[in-house]
Amino acid sequence: MEKRRSILITNDDGIKSKGISVLTAMMTSYGDVTVVAPLEAQSGMSAALTIGKPLRLTELKNEKGLRVYACTGTPADCVKMAMNQLYKGSLPDLLISGINHGSNASVASLYSGTLGAAAEGTVYGIPSLGFSLCSHNPEADFSIVEVYGKIILDNFFKNPVKADVFLNVNFPALKPGEAKGIRFSHQGKGKWIKEFEERTDPYGFNYYWMTGEFFNLEPDNLQSDHNVMEMGYVSIVPHKIDTTDYDELQRLESIWKL
Repeated sequence: MEKRRSILITNDDGIKSKGISVLTAMMTSYGDVTVVAPLEAQSGMSAALTIGKPLRLTELKNEKGLRVYACTGTPADCVKMAMNQLYKGSLPDLLISGINHGSNASVASLYSGTLGAAAEGTVYGIPSLGFSLCSHNPEADFSIVEVYGKIILDNFFKNPVKADVFLNVNFPALKPGEAKGIRFSHQGKGKWIKEFEERTDPYGFNYYWMTGEFFNLEPDNLQSDHNVMEMGYVSIVPHKIDTTDYDELQRLESIWKL
């Protein structure tokens, strides 16, 4: 009899988000699931850790095949908490982070708490990936993730990524029948502009609210993840923990006088 997989789930939208509920229901068919997610939304935290403040881990559910916990920390804190308190001496077979409400393509991947958790899992040696849907609607339709996510997971289990790599998977906000398929792509080039809106509080003091518009720096590049999604495909980008640019390392070593 095949051993049931051990699966760790987290996110950055918080334990109460619809995305993590859908993901949890999806993953129970693959094995025994442990959910450790932030008590409150922690978007934009990347791989930030909580230092100098206590963390609390609260058990919300413990039944056959499913454990659910809320953690007062960041997504990366959640992974560390799971590994230190719940998986002592062992590793899950998979870490999956999401389903994020909103795209984590292009430069958003740098800030993403969803991917920060996937990166933290990879550091521990756990095969890891992040799922994101290009919609901020709290009641978004995640059916495209349920259909195409299964295809991706089946391939992931058969042919996992190498050590030091995790997958960033972004789904367009389309019905499954409207999507064109799945494509591998690379992190797209873009940046955020008009990032803050200046406002005035009731006492007459100015404050700033983060908003921002995404500016596409390569609109004609058909391999960029954000453009792949715009064309109606699910995008998969392999990311590395080691961010060293080895070509630039060699170039600088050859010309700098040190």
